[in-house]
Amino acid sequence: MHRKVIAPSVLAASLLLVIPASAASAGPGAPGIGDPYYPASGNGGYDVSHYDLRLQYQPKTDLLEGTATLLATAKQDLSRFNLDFGLKVSEIRVNGVKAKFATSGTQELEVTPDRPLQRGKQASVVVKYAGKPSEFKVDGWSAWQRTPDGGVAAQEPDAAAWWFPSNDHPLDKATFDVSVNVPDGTQAISNGVLQSQSSKLGWTRYNWRSNKPQATYLATLAVGKFDITTDKTASGLPVLNAYSKDLGDNDGAARASVERTAEVAEYLEGVFGPYPFNALGGYVPNVPSGFALETQTRPFYSPRQFANGANVQVVVHELAHQWYGDSVSVDNWKDIWINEGFARYSQWLWSEKEGEGTAQELAQWAHSSRPAEDPFWQVKPGDPGAENQFHGAVYDRGAIALQALRNEIGDEKFFQILKGWPTERAYGNAKVGDFVRYAEKVSNKPLAQLFETWLYTPGKPAFGPPAAASAQAPGARALQSPAKPAAEPKSWKKIAATNSVHEH
Repeated sequence: MHRKVIAPSVLAASLLLVIPASAASAGPGAPGIGDPYYPASGNGGYDVSHYDLRLQYQPKTDLLEGTATLLATAKQDLSRFNLDFGLKVSEIRVNGVKAKFATSGTQELEVTPDRPLQRGKQASVVVKYAGKPSEFKVDGWSAWQRTPDGGVAAQEPDAAAWWFPSNDHPLDKATFDVSVNVPDGTQAISNGVLQSQSSKLGWTRYNWRSNKPQATYLATLAVGKFDITTDKTASGLPVLNAYSKDLGDNDGAARASVERTAEVAEYLEGVFGPYPFNALGGYVPNVPSGFALETQTRPFYSPRQFANGANVQVVVHELAHQWYGDSVSVDNWKDIWINEGFARYSQWLWSEKEGEGTAQELAQWAHSSRPAEDPFWQVKPGDPGAENQFHGAVYDRGAIALQALRNEIGDEKFFQILKGWPTERAYGNAKVGDFVRYAEKVSNKPLAQLFETWLYTPGKPAFGPPAAASAQAPGARALQSPAKPAAEPKSWKKIAATNSVHEH
């Protein structure tokens, strides 16, 4: 036998011939997606199109076991990429082959595939994991709440890292299949439509599907013992509401509010256009928190929202987010006004419909009841800062800005904008500036200064009634709009009671 001796230089040259150019140029994806408020949130280099989550949860021990399959497309040649996740991982496979992984920071999971991912090619990423979500904290903070009979994942701006690995930022939206195995007698609630459920050997599996793009913080999981009500809207949308069986004195008020979900959604369709998703509903678990959250298709409500009786206003707020916040999501978290300003304004429109005060009266009351020296007027709704992301000014001053727009351009163009925007930007993301340009295009008026005054300039702007009183909001009753309301609008306290909706 004769061996052929290959010179080192020849060997190196031959190896270069078999290594794809993409592998040679591949680099790691960024550990953050580029949000100025939350630099560590999300990740760069890839885009997830679908999450398939197969989970098992034991309420007694808070043990969550899972296999998450992500379908992701590389946006660059990737030698390594990050996922956001906090539980213990046992194995990761990329395109079926075991990958190396390590952790860094508070919730960074660094994945190094056996071969670099090629730009533009879809890859499957399978992550096997287990852990107790309640034991994972970020700076002492948790998005997972234990309940007497289970647990709940619902928070903003981050929640996914407590129960599934993800690209955790609204810029990367995906469809979801969530399959959850829980002990018999216990239910698992998630987003979208319940496709099926089955029982075996003392466990029941629930299979949920969200078939429209969904931000990761809008994915929710609730395990416990619920009383579930189901129905259909006039157009055939399935409605599913769930109430913990131990809500105590808040039970009646919670049901009296959340059971009006279909009615509220029907009204909002008249304002914002067709409902954008495949299911409706809400759930009220027995948690000690006081906030609510627009988890897609099935908002989360804390029982404390109903401590003083029924309050449909909180349902209006969270359902308005299905259009403004869920279908059209923030580009970065500094754009939070395009979520919260509109959700608050929808409450004012509901007040108009109910004859409990027009949006103009509520705007004037919100304006006149706070003196110029109030720190409220120093917060800029268009860029409030991470520390003020859910400040009252983002809600009330943000809603006054919309009434100022309505007064400037008239009802016809204003409601054309409210309905057209979530249609034009459906299932995408947007900046505040995108909305300003859209409003200018539809109204054919220069509006940059109006928005600069209300959204970006510290201090209390002047605000008054429109040139002519208007009552053309869908379902509105004709009410006068004096320069200053003679009395507090009837709906004011009910709306103010929802100020804690996003006190996370």
